[in-house]
Amino acid sequence: MSNKSATATAEKAEPDQQPVVSRPSDLLTKEERFEMWMQLYLARYFDVRLIKEKKRGRLRGTLYSSHNQEAIIVGSLFGLKPTDWISPIHRDMPAFFMKDIRSGWENNDRIGMSVEEVCAQVWGKVDSPGRARDNWSHIGSRSKRIIHSTSMLAGTIPVAAGVAYADRLNGGDSVVITYNGEGSTAQGIFHEAINYAAVHKLPVVTIVENNQWAYGTPVELECPTPDVADRAKGFGIPGLVADGQDVFDVYDKVMQAVNHARSGSGPSIVECKTFRAYGHGDHDDDRAARYRPEDEVVQGRGRDPIAVCRQRLLELGDIGSDFAEKWVAEGKSASEATNEDFPEKVVEYLNKGIDFAVASALPPAEEGGMWVFYEGGSK
Repeated sequence: MSNKSATATAEKAEPDQQPVVSRPSDLLTKEERFEMWMQLYLARYFDVRLIKEKKRGRLRGTLYSSHNQEAIIVGSLFGLKPTDWISPIHRDMPAFFMKDIRSGWENNDRIGMSVEEVCAQVWGKVDSPGRARDNWSHIGSRSKRIIHSTSMLAGTIPVAAGVAYADRLNGGDSVVITYNGEGSTAQGIFHEAINYAAVHKLPVVTIVENNQWAYGTPVELECPTPDVADRAKGFGIPGLVADGQDVFDVYDKVMQAVNHARSGSGPSIVECKTFRAYGHGDHDDDRAARYRPEDEVVQGRGRDPIAVCRQRLLELGDIGSDFAEKWVAEGKSASEATNEDFPEKVVEYLNKGIDFAVASALPPAEEGGMWVFYEGGSK
């Protein structure tokens, strides 16, 4: 991966002018911008298909939708080095197989999980990373540089700090990206971990997905400051605010934080302002329709990340108006969206993962006690 799109530069200025600083996204090529658009469709289609599969009775367990928040996943991952670490949460399920996908969707050597592994995890099959010990996001991989997800939000930040510290001691230059909801910033562990990272100038970028609701608690009852990123001031570190609906703005702010971290200057907080399209999980959809005003939901979903990206590509001349309307997935719920609303490449890619998961076997019953107790023998 070229470093040119991950580093901001200054254009040559006239003697009486101030230098014009380019945003990292200004250095992306036409092909890279188009790839980001395709990745937005991929993240959305993952969400749509899983919801459809569950309604068809082919899938069990709770689903945690990333609908309307895809720009955060794509924008934050796109500029990372393959050897960087990520620490996703339940709202970032596509991140597990989209890490390093820029190296090639079908590249088996990329440092990220395969779509087959992730789908097998969702279906609870033997070919999942955890051999069906749990479903959804409770997985990780040291070789793929993905920190295991847990339900203890903000609890992975100290782990991320430890991974960053260990990498630094080993002479590495990896950056660790950790994802969190805005509600997690009210927990003590959030502050303790970021304080530790700040004191030791660890290359940890804490992304706060501010989707306005922590389960059923609105953001104004979670944080007393106008921006959650203001919490960074107490640690003496940068606090950046990104438009979470604009994949290029997310990319710009995250790359600013990544470059800061990789230079040895320490951690940052990047708040991405977005809106949760559905309930906390699909078990909360009906309840969410009662605790969230309808006009708030309509407004929050009014700027779809796919449409925002498309408009930018049109303005830059990357695509023509006819091509721009080829796939129209934005503004549609999972029940309304069809395969025709998504690029054929996206549909085929995810079908491959789902078909693999459905055909994969369940683990044998005798495995149920594996890894629960230490039975002796060599360590």
